[in-house]
Amino acid sequence: MASSPTLQFTVRRKPAVLVAPAGPTPRELKPLSDIDDQDGLRFHVPVIYFFRRHGGQDDDPAPVLRNAIATALVNYYPLAGRLRELEGRKLAVHCTGEGVLFVEADADVHLDQFGASLLPPFPCLDELLFDVPGSSDILHAPLIHF
Repeated sequence: MASSPTLQFTVRRKPAVLVAPAGPTPRELKPLSDIDDQDGLRFHVPVIYFFRRHGGQDDDPAPVLRNAIATALVNYYPLAGRLRELEGRKLAVHCTGEGVLFVEADADVHLDQFGASLLPPFPCLDELLFDVPGSSDILHAPLIHF
């Protein structure tokens, strides 16, 4: 059960799945620039976005999101790869087309119920974000989690 000072809600998550590019992508190694390859930048940044439904649609948004991500990964194929460490601790993206992590979840709460709490610092961030076991390392793990 998740809670903020005035709000109680439950989050139900499905197992994490990999969403691969919808079409073929190049297989290559892309070394990071020296700016992107700093030791102090070797971590994941948790981010959460909230979107309101358009026109009161009751359709399940998860398949739409999965398909949109798969389509986008064809053009942004490095995001579907994995970081590898080369000689001298130099990082490179190994463009493998493996995909990104996607976790479908439902919560028994509406955005309107959060009120001003949607602004940072969001009090329920830990309840809504999901840490997939084994995915917190930056090497050999999916680059993006949805």
